[in-house]
Amino acid sequence: MKKMIFFSAPIFLTNMLQTSYQIIDSLWVGNLLGANALGAIAISGTVIFTILSFIIGLNTAALTVLSQRKGANDEEGLKRSLNAFVVVLGSMTIVMGIVGFFLSGSILRWMGTPEGILPLAITYLQINFIGIVFLFGYNFIATVLRALGDSKTPVRFVLLAVILNIILTPVFISVLDMGISGAAYSTIVSQGTAFVYGLIYSIAKAGVPFTKPSIPQVKYLKMIFKLGLPSGLSMMVISGGVLAIMTVVTNFGEEVVAGFGAAQRLDSLIMLPAFTLGSAVNSMAGQNIGARLWERVSDITRSGMVLILLVSFSIGAVVFFSAEFLIALFVDDPATVEFGATYVKTVAFFYPFLGINFVLNGIVRAAGAMFQVFVLNTISFWILRYPMTLLFSSLYGEKGIPIGMAVSFVISSVIAIGYYYFGKWREIKILDDENEGIEK
Repeated sequence: MKKMIFFSAPIFLTNMLQTSYQIIDSLWVGNLLGANALGAIAISGTVIFTILSFIIGLNTAALTVLSQRKGANDEEGLKRSLNAFVVVLGSMTIVMGIVGFFLSGSILRWMGTPEGILPLAITYLQINFIGIVFLFGYNFIATVLRALGDSKTPVRFVLLAVILNIILTPVFISVLDMGISGAAYSTIVSQGTAFVYGLIYSIAKAGVPFTKPSIPQVKYLKMIFKLGLPSGLSMMVISGGVLAIMTVVTNFGEEVVAGFGAAQRLDSLIMLPAFTLGSAVNSMAGQNIGARLWERVSDITRSGMVLILLVSFSIGAVVFFSAEFLIALFVDDPATVEFGATYVKTVAFFYPFLGINFVLNGIVRAAGAMFQVFVLNTISFWILRYPMTLLFSSLYGEKGIPIGMAVSFVISSVIAIGYYYFGKWREIKILDDENEGIEK
């Protein structure tokens, strides 16, 4: 428990800074440019996450593979695996950035983006696609450092990006009179600076075995896609589900879209412990699985479950009792604030159930159960969350959106618990399988 808290604390701080980054953007945009602009960045953020989700999933596979390499003291395998991930993920990010830029308008129209928001959303989305490589880059470097056991240094990268964003966003929006374009450009500049700093630090000081990118050997490509494909698809299932839910939200007009966008920012605060522990247990369990220390893996699971329940209920309570005040920080439109506060109050105490999913999925993913997690996420989003949201919104209007979300959290956590106890994830062997292939 003590080790988990000390390892998780910097990850939590990093995630808090990441979330504050998004919140600061929303605060400046909502207050300086209005509710429509706030809705535009909410919809655009969903699209960016969806487009980038496959690569984020591969990034998660990198955490599992590199942490197991570290636990097994396989330095050469670590170096070659790292090169393979850099080449594959870097190339895919660039391609997706280009494609996303040109398809921004079509995607937003398909989502049913309200006409009052559409031009702003297209502008914001296209500019963000220009700098998407920076967003992925500094997050990938942070993932590598965590896999090697360093959860503290990534805090510096994100802190730098947040400080720059706080300063640059109002300057670009108001002083330079760039409007919503200014918010997007300040994001690119901030993330680009963090990426360059992270790259220099990881090579010059942290000793991360980055090498000049070279074409990976076939066996490493097979390893990436064997683990990364289901992991990437898993993230696409999640982000696609979020995108589908957004299409439900857009049916209720601009005020609900803006209120949902503000509520999502508060949601991200409640979910921080889940994100944090999901990442922490993945790293910790991965190194111990690589070293074949299964009793420690069980200890990690127990500690993670205790922490997620305590922290999630505490944060949920704080957000519940201050919902109106917090939503009003983003926008002053009464209808927007009313829906945002209703949403937050409805789901606040159900996020511990979602936290259970993150912790248990992090454990089984550390063993290499990427396809199994893909199945679990498919059930969670496409059999439970989206249909429930659609059903309850058709019954109760916009107030049914958070009800459907809350019900799905509970059911999906029960399924995750069932797989953890009765699934065969402990029998998966990543490094042994690859070594056998090399011997052949």
